[in-house]
Amino acid sequence: MALWRGSACAGFLALAVGCLFLLEPELPGSALRSLWSSLRLGPAPVPPGPVSPEGRLAAAWDALIVQPARRWRRVAVGVNACVDVVLSGVKLLQALGLSPGNGRDHAILHSKNDLEEAFVHFMGKGAAAERFFSDKESFHDIVHAASEFPDAQVCLLHQRCIDIVGKEAPFSSTWPQDGGDRWKSSSTVFSFLHYVGGNAALIGQKFAANSDLKVLLCGPVGPKLHELLDDNVFVPPESLQEVDEFHLILEYQAGEEWGPYKAPHANRFIFSHDLSNGAMSMLEVFVSSLEEFQPDLVVLSGLHMMEGQSKELQRKRLLELVTSISDIPAGIPVHLELASMTDRELMSSIVHQVFPAVTSLGLNEQELLFLSQSASGPHSSLSSWDGVPDVGMVSDILFWILKEHGMSKSRASDLTRIHFHTLVYHILATVDGHWANQLAAVAAGARVAGTQACATESIDASRVSLKAPHEFMTSYSEAGSRVVLNPSTPVVEWRREGISFHFTAVLVCKEPIRTVGLGDAISAEGLFYSEVMGSLSERGELAN
Repeated sequence: MALWRGSACAGFLALAVGCLFLLEPELPGSALRSLWSSLRLGPAPVPPGPVSPEGRLAAAWDALIVQPARRWRRVAVGVNACVDVVLSGVKLLQALGLSPGNGRDHAILHSKNDLEEAFVHFMGKGAAAERFFSDKESFHDIVHAASEFPDAQVCLLHQRCIDIVGKEAPFSSTWPQDGGDRWKSSSTVFSFLHYVGGNAALIGQKFAANSDLKVLLCGPVGPKLHELLDDNVFVPPESLQEVDEFHLILEYQAGEEWGPYKAPHANRFIFSHDLSNGAMSMLEVFVSSLEEFQPDLVVLSGLHMMEGQSKELQRKRLLELVTSISDIPAGIPVHLELASMTDRELMSSIVHQVFPAVTSLGLNEQELLFLSQSASGPHSSLSSWDGVPDVGMVSDILFWILKEHGMSKSRASDLTRIHFHTLVYHILATVDGHWANQLAAVAAGARVAGTQACATESIDASRVSLKAPHEFMTSYSEAGSRVVLNPSTPVVEWRREGISFHFTAVLVCKEPIRTVGLGDAISAEGLFYSEVMGSLSERGELAN
């Protein structure tokens, strides 16, 4: 009888597991296989293919993403780094005693009212932005005003949280598990997360996840940031400083409301009073470290931080930057990561002076349109994107950048690649003959957007949505073609006058855990899967 009962129990369990395979194909395969094997019933059945558009697209990505034939071995990144302090934007502004008024953008923030107006302006659009807070005392006043709000605490400028009566606030080391520190008030008014911040540090951290890569990071690295960095990130002693630079990341969730404003997407607003990164103080350290480190890929970022500097200093540092890039040995690609800007003169200078000196660009929809407006490019009459950026318009601007400022027989420019990312789709545009494996690169960049936002190791089809346009035109400045999106073949390719475009939809996380740093992760992942062609690979300097 006992034997019969055991057999019947095993049979019922086997039937249950089989039903799970059939009815819940999105469940982690490892969990189902483990349960099946524990019953000792032989090989686990293969679950049927995913049926949702999101599942089909994720499976198609996995098939497309392959390692490049030649991979990077040593990556140098610089020159902006900081500690990101992540918190609820609405709760912080409420703690400051602010109410939502008329939202409007400010190129530079001078007061807490400027902060409130800029925050709600971008929250209402669901758009990311970053601004410099000009006055140190006013910036500190915001911090202190928040700390004095009843039942609230802050840990914005200190190495530990101190509540309003001077006691050390509780600290949890068990959550999150992604390199951040959680500081939580017992009143639960705020939860603060300390994360690696700054484009260069974030990109370096993403590369460092690959154990076979050696990563050099040059930037103003204080004790907290040094503690948070991956062990695989090497920081030269000259980059270490006694005090961290802190950036405040005011996040909001999709559908979150404050007064008349409702966020259509989850996103963040960043502000700081950061002078070290603004002056690009580690540029010389970065350049001097390259000779000894011998990288085969260089990544630059942080130019947007110069918006808080004088015009004279901006011109001086840009000239020094271009000179420094020219000193990098020929054949080593240089990627420039852009970020949110408002200074058209500075952006125009970057386009005309810096673009020809770099090999690759990474940017989002706001930076792309602002770039076109600043340099009189296509569709520059648009004041802003109306919802999802039009694919044809984005394609036109990318084509213009590479045609007008990229490599050609008649122009001294090294620019041959642009990785564009927006919430619901990505495009990689490359000059033919210079880059390989871009189909895998654009798919990998889109995949990491979904996994990092949802804090999952792989795409969970139940937690993401396919929101890319079902149909789109590839161009408006010429006779473009109409494309119908097919989740089973998610990467669409087209060519135009020697420039290739690779488009893929993005699976958008329904309830993102974190939005800051997604663009940096996307660019890093796209570069990781990219293979440069030409002189560098021919000399055999990339790892097989």
